[in-house]
Amino acid sequence: MADIKREAEADTGGGARTKGGWSLRTERSGARTRGGARTDRGADRPRARALRVRVSAAVLAAVVLSVLLVPLLFPLDQQAVDLTAKLRPPSWEHAFGTDSVGRDLLLRCVYGLRVSLLVGVVAALVASVIGTAVGALAGALGGRADRLVMRVVDVFAAVPHLLLGIFIVAMFRPGIWPVVLSVGLTHWLSTARIVRAEVLSLRSRPYIDAAVSGGASRTRVAVRHLVPGVLPQAVLAAVLMVPHAIWHESALSFLGLGLPAHRASLGGLTEAARGSLLAGDWWPTLFPGLFIIIPTLAIAGLAGAWRERFSPRRRSELML
Repeated sequence: MADIKREAEADTGGGARTKGGWSLRTERSGARTRGGARTDRGADRPRARALRVRVSAAVLAAVVLSVLLVPLLFPLDQQAVDLTAKLRPPSWEHAFGTDSVGRDLLLRCVYGLRVSLLVGVVAALVASVIGTAVGALAGALGGRADRLVMRVVDVFAAVPHLLLGIFIVAMFRPGIWPVVLSVGLTHWLSTARIVRAEVLSLRSRPYIDAAVSGGASRTRVAVRHLVPGVLPQAVLAAVLMVPHAIWHESALSFLGLGLPAHRASLGGLTEAARGSLLAGDWWPTLFPGLFIIIPTLAIAGLAGAWRERFSPRRRSELML
C-alpha cells in the first residue's frame, strides 16, 4: 500500500491534490491541467516578447524612414510662412495642418524629430561613456575607493536632473550641443550603478579567480573577461537612456531653454502651440506630442525585450 501511495504521489506531481478536474500549480513547471490538457503560461512570454519586438521595430523603422524620406518627398521649406493658411486643420494639402503662422506641421514635426533623435542618441552616448568609466573604476578598485566614488554618485543623484540641466544650459547660448552636454552630464548615474554592480558580480566568478591565480595581469583580466561581461549591460543602459534623453530635451525646449526659436524641436513646437490649444485648435499640440511619445515607446519596447533576453536570470537559465 505504501508503494502504491508513493506512485500515486509521483503521478500527481509530488502530492499535488486535484479537485473538479483542475490540479494545483506544480512547483517546477507552473502548469495547469484539465482533462489531461496541459498549458503553460510561461510559454506565452516568448511570443509576447517577439510580438513586442516586431511592433517596436516596425514603428521605429517607420519613424526613421519618415525622417529620411519626408523632406525628399515634400521638398518644401519648413520655415516658409503663409499667413493666409495659418491654423488650417489636417487636409490633403497639409497632412498635419498648419501652425499659427501657416507653416506645414508635418515638415516641422519631422525636422523636430530629427533634432530630438540626434540629441537623444549623442547624449546617451556621452552619458554611457561617463557612467561606464565611473562604474568600472569603482567596481574594479573596490574598498574605500568604491565607497568614495559611489558617495559622489549619490551626491549628484540628490540634485534633480532637470534643475541641473537648466543650470548647465543657462551657461551657454541656445543650441544643440549645450542641450547634449546638459543631458549627458545629468544622466550617467544609472549607468555607473549598473556597470559597477556587473563588475562586482564578475569579480566574484570562479573563472576570474582562476585567471588571477594563473598569473594573468589586471589588464588581461579586464580586457578578456570584464569588458565582454560589462558591454551588454552598458549598451542596454545607453539604449534605455535614449527615450529619457529625448524627453529631457523636449522639456528644456518646452521651457524655452533648448534650441533657438528658428530651429524646429518637438518641445518647442508643443510650447508654441499652447495658445492654439486654448483656442480650440488641437492639431498643433497633438502631432508634436505623438512624435515625442511614439518613438520613445518603440525604443523602450526594444530595449525592454533586450533586457529580458540578456538579464542575469535568463543567462543562467540558458547555461543550464
